[in-house]
Amino acid sequence: MLDLKSSRWSALDHAYGSASDIPKLLEALSTLPKSSGNSEPWFSLWSSLAHQGDVYSASFAAVPHVMRLIEIAPLLVGEEYFHFPAWIEICRKKKKIQIPEDIAPAYFEALSKLPSLVAAASAREWDTEFLQSALCAIAAAKGDPDVAEAVQELSPEIAKNFMEWFRQR
Repeated sequence: MLDLKSSRWSALDHAYGSASDIPKLLEALSTLPKSSGNSEPWFSLWSSLAHQGDVYSASFAAVPHVMRLIEIAPLLVGEEYFHFPAWIEICRKKKKIQIPEDIAPAYFEALSKLPSLVAAASAREWDTEFLQSALCAIAAAKGDPDVAEAVQELSPEIAKNFMEWFRQR
């Protein structure tokens, strides 16, 4: 995992240029396990690292840090912690983006932990958003970006409509 103090972050990029600001955002995230996706630092992380379906070299370096936070507090973190790495992987696979060689091992190791971390979070209360993110994370980690993205969009109402359509086929 790329150390947050590493100068390598300056050589990585995100939607707005150099990723030298990402370590501070990740450090801030570590103090807010229940932060919302619409609040800081999540808003800036998503905006920089998963901008309109685009992902960047810094996106892959950030995922192991987010995963470490899930490992520390799987019963406390919000759905964003599961959704973020899943979305990075969905975008990577769909757009066939190469991960820098020095970052790839930590990224893939972190991604492989998603299913077990979803299981570790199973003792908590799950609302619809958490359920969608958890299922999306499993599908992304297991290599199916289409299923992962579909699950992320599958609200109870859409699921009901889908099942009605499916039964009528």
